[in-house]
Amino acid sequence: MALLRWNLKLMVTLMMVNLFIFILISFNNSAGRNGPRKPHVPLKPFWTKLAPSSPYWNRQQQILDFQNNPILLANSSSAELPDWLNETSSPSDPCQPNLKVTTQVNDYNSLPPRFKDFLLYMRCRSYPILRDQPTICREPPFLLLAVKSIAPHIDRRQAIRQSWGSAGVVANMTVVTVFLLGDASNADYHPNLSEMVEYESKQHGDIVQWDFRDSFFNLTVKELLFLEWIQTRCSGARYIFKGDDDVFVNTYRILDFLKGLSEPRARDLFVGDVITNAGPHRDKRVKYFIPESMYVGTYPPYAGGGGYLYSGDLAARLHNVSQHVALYPIDDVYTGMCLRKLGLAPEKHKGFRTFNIEEKFRSNPCAYKSLMLVHPRTPQEMIQIWSWLNSPDLTCQ
Repeated sequence: MALLRWNLKLMVTLMMVNLFIFILISFNNSAGRNGPRKPHVPLKPFWTKLAPSSPYWNRQQQILDFQNNPILLANSSSAELPDWLNETSSPSDPCQPNLKVTTQVNDYNSLPPRFKDFLLYMRCRSYPILRDQPTICREPPFLLLAVKSIAPHIDRRQAIRQSWGSAGVVANMTVVTVFLLGDASNADYHPNLSEMVEYESKQHGDIVQWDFRDSFFNLTVKELLFLEWIQTRCSGARYIFKGDDDVFVNTYRILDFLKGLSEPRARDLFVGDVITNAGPHRDKRVKYFIPESMYVGTYPPYAGGGGYLYSGDLAARLHNVSQHVALYPIDDVYTGMCLRKLGLAPEKHKGFRTFNIEEKFRSNPCAYKSLMLVHPRTPQEMIQIWSWLNSPDLTCQ
């Protein structure tokens, strides 16, 4: 038996030696036919000198990428770094206006006021909280509904409370609703509504409000503050829907969708009405206008800010990665940038209709049964559609 085992080992060894000799001979023959092999010399340096981007946002992101790259930092001394890499060096209070930006953006003086305001305070990521709901997630909800609103929209908030944002147990799953607001004092186009918001908060216990100017360009600030709020107040939420206060949401359909998810997909879930191959608008008359002095390039895929759905696990990762992405004045694009930084992309779902549905279907109750979101809808329409979906007489084929 031992002799047989020894013979097998010998045969295997001889086969391996023969294979090695065959490979060696084949390699030499190939070299002989094609001439001696020459080493490949790169046509240009592998690591080029870091040069600043001209658009202000692109340059700020370059700086953040450098500051968060341990390899680059470990191999660079402060004396070797170009001056432009210190543009974001923060003073003792990063929420003070950054007056340097007035000379760093070449057309700063000709920009609309909303751009100047954004650029001056672009480094500020922390604002005091005015009204909080620290115990609203005492029982971790299956679904957290977070609605972006502004102080004057009390009719929209009330309609949501009476319809798709009904807090409590829906379809045997715990649902919690919060409304996200900025400062309600004298600003922009409305009077001081602080007392009204205070009363509303005491009545319903669902207002989360911070002390920042509640403007369109500051929706990104609201996004950052909300992601932080989730981690401190509602980290146990399994899923989060975040949307505007002028949409109708079929909460039943969303819960059915979520209950059918498998674990791998559930962890990285981010679904909505996804926009791809888009870029900044250059027309100053458009709400989403972005000048070339601020940003150049295409946008990553992003879900329209009317409403999207994502997992609590992903919310924590978005909160962490947002520290490495420069603030951008359009919140849904910014969220797309954060997802790309995580190596993820939003998933398009046909149930999200942020650009409405065909007019002929808008008064048909069955048109809403399979949808998750429709935009826009008035407060009266929200209540009407919700009553349709809750009618025991509703039958749809």
